[in-house]
Amino acid sequence: MGKMRIKICGITNSEDALAAVKLGADALGFVFAKSPRQITKEKARDIIEKLPPFVSPVGVFVDERVDTMKEVCNFCNIRTVQLHGNEAPLYLQDLKGYKIIKAFRIKEEDDVKPLANYKPHAFLLDSYVKGVVGGTGIPFQWEFARQAHKYGHLILSGGLTPENVRKAIRIVKPYAVDISSGVESAPGKKDVELMKRFILHANDRKLLFAI
Repeated sequence: MGKMRIKICGITNSEDALAAVKLGADALGFVFAKSPRQITKEKARDIIEKLPPFVSPVGVFVDERVDTMKEVCNFCNIRTVQLHGNEAPLYLQDLKGYKIIKAFRIKEEDDVKPLANYKPHAFLLDSYVKGVVGGTGIPFQWEFARQAHKYGHLILSGGLTPENVRKAIRIVKPYAVDISSGVESAPGKKDVELMKRFILHANDRKLLFAI
């Protein structure tokens, strides 16, 4: 494996977006649900228009109406959606034409089992924290995630930091990693040095060749 795919989530401004891309991020997440990192569709479109080729903008939604989601994505020119709520399997069928990432919040080993009912393009495994949908900064037991490989492409999230990402990748061997609060100086404000260290550590050559 030559390079770990990396998504920086919770982008709220062009400065952070372009810094993340320059450092090697493959995808940027824009949160349209209620969150400290929530962004308007107008601001997201402005940022996305400035992105260079080969960088994927991802719209993050939580139990949103399909027509509203499509309207936001079309306005912003987003073709990949991340469903971070309790969306049912049938919900995904109404999103033909989009790449779909379905998030699951993991607390116990059995929390991986519902993945069998879904057919997205990738699964994102995040930490379960009561009352908090994402951006918790708290990792779950990564050993649980290894069972999810049989269901499809796996994106690892939840409590990742520049310090623990190498260990996480070694244990889980994910398709990609996703980070938000772990590279922030404040909610919604990314720290360039933390992003640099995270991307560097996620792309540790010895680690990747072992996957």
